[in-house]
Amino acid sequence: MNNISSALNAYQQALSRIGNAAQATTITSAQNDTPKETFQTMVKTAVSETEKMTKDAEQASLAGIIGKADIQDVVLAVSNAEVALETVVAVRDTAIKAYKEIMQMTI
Repeated sequence: MNNISSALNAYQQALSRIGNAAQATTITSAQNDTPKETFQTMVKTAVSETEKMTKDAEQASLAGIIGKADIQDVVLAVSNAEVALETVVAVRDTAIKAYKEIMQMTI
């Protein structure tokens, strides 16, 4: 019973960390609303950050397997990588949908 409750506590703490990180990201992005970068650079940045987060999640998972990382850190890293990947996939799907709509327009 102790293992279950400690796992639940770790999961809840990781979720609160994710929520705090998401709020900080929203505040930072709201402050930087100046359109200084193109869509292309935005996509490149998002993909490279997603790749970095995925590698970090893999490293955290490996460290967790050998017992050198806290389970909360592993859950947080994997969750961040998952959210980043879902965001990139959503942007990709939207871009493809927009391209298909443009191609179907009559001129």
